[in-house]
Amino acid sequence: MIDLKKFEVWFITGSQHLYGEETLKLVAEHSQQITKGINGTGSIPVTIVYKPVVKSSEEIYATLTEANNAENCIGIITWMHTFSPAKMWIRGLNILQKPMLHLHTQFNRDIPWSSIDMDFMNLNQSAHGDREFGFIVSRMRKNRKVVVGHWQDPEVLSQIDVWTRAAAGWHDWQGAKFARFGDNMRYVAVTEGDKVEAELKFGYSVNTYGVGDLVKVIDGVSKQEIDNLITEYEDSYTMDAALRKNGAKHASVYEAARIEIGLRKFLENGSFKGFTDTFEDLHGMVQLPGIAAQRLMAAGYGFAGEGDWKTAALVRAFKVMGSGLKGGNAFMEDYTYHFDPNNSLVLGSHMLEIDASLANGKANLEVHPLGIGGKADPARLVFNVAGGPALNASIIDMGNRFRLLINEVEAIEPQNELPHLPVARVLWKPYPDMKTGCAAWIYAGGAHHTAYSQNLTAEHLQDFADIAGLEFLRIGKDTRLDHFRNEIRWNEVAFR
Repeated sequence: MIDLKKFEVWFITGSQHLYGEETLKLVAEHSQQITKGINGTGSIPVTIVYKPVVKSSEEIYATLTEANNAENCIGIITWMHTFSPAKMWIRGLNILQKPMLHLHTQFNRDIPWSSIDMDFMNLNQSAHGDREFGFIVSRMRKNRKVVVGHWQDPEVLSQIDVWTRAAAGWHDWQGAKFARFGDNMRYVAVTEGDKVEAELKFGYSVNTYGVGDLVKVIDGVSKQEIDNLITEYEDSYTMDAALRKNGAKHASVYEAARIEIGLRKFLENGSFKGFTDTFEDLHGMVQLPGIAAQRLMAAGYGFAGEGDWKTAALVRAFKVMGSGLKGGNAFMEDYTYHFDPNNSLVLGSHMLEIDASLANGKANLEVHPLGIGGKADPARLVFNVAGGPALNASIIDMGNRFRLLINEVEAIEPQNELPHLPVARVLWKPYPDMKTGCAAWIYAGGAHHTAYSQNLTAEHLQDFADIAGLEFLRIGKDTRLDHFRNEIRWNEVAFR
């Protein structure tokens, strides 16, 4: 279970000694009330932590150094209650390594028309204090999110919520490890990428482990462990009698459970947050991990097939960002099209490994031939994915930069039975329409593998891209292909 409450975002208020002790005391009291108020709404998944008001270059530098070194601090919120001369912030901002949100707010919502005086004006001057701070951050080319409005405004709280989730996803990548069992699928281009550059830019490492190393762990799994897991399968999923004990296909389920237990142990022992496999390298394994990959994703691990480590890492980030929200996040692939002019649809699926957290209802555990890879029939969960708003996202290595591309979609409840398709599946309409959405994706170089989300939005991904320093492209309801292609051309210049 991913627990976001253990993460902290520090609330740092800027002022200066010019105003005197009484004013500074009020600044501190107001900042504490705002911090307590935001936490009290229950709408922010992390813990907002009040920090003493900073009034000098030395205090700013010390506080931001402390934020860098605090293990659970995933970012800072800055607010200038009064005027805080921004040259004081230069040294501190130069060393800041955590994401930043600039909250352009003020303690009072309304102007007290009948009593306002210069004392009130000197205390409540975020309107120009935050502009001073905004200038120096822009001058220093520091990425941040700017949120404007009263701190009790639901829209403001929603924007803070989104940013804290993006910051949590970024924090989770720092020092994360992803295991590749085998290489990527042979001759495939888009699943390749510069793993050294990724570690420099994103903070996570990707290394390959021989399938034989995994098989040793799988072979050491006890019969009791397997029996216990199969009992869990029987309680959790719909299963035909042939898959149960003494059934004709029970051996396939038994091997699938052995693989899941061994794979989970390998990941836990190595402190990995995700993994990839490939059907072209299963030396010593009886079947390709199907239900194992599905259930490990449901437990929070990142995953992608055919060695696609970029997508596996993105699925893990989605898991963290979406923790506690209704809906799921999973590995996905655009598989085939329905080109009906009146009802164009994409059928998303994969050979086996779609996370059942997306399922609309109870999943079926089934065993079928794979038809590829030359191994025994693998067990997998088969289900339809629920309809509703969703998005697909892809990270692409463009050579001189990484690009985060998303397409907002509307998932559709299946309108026809699919009795001979033995895999999990989802139907969706790409925005703004089938032809524009698919063309834009291809112009942007988007991969065939994606991270699919039912609970994240373009705002989450925009904030994540800003924190990570990623190029960000969105295909949505308002996308025009000519404008989108121009945006790609402009980005080529901007990222040089």
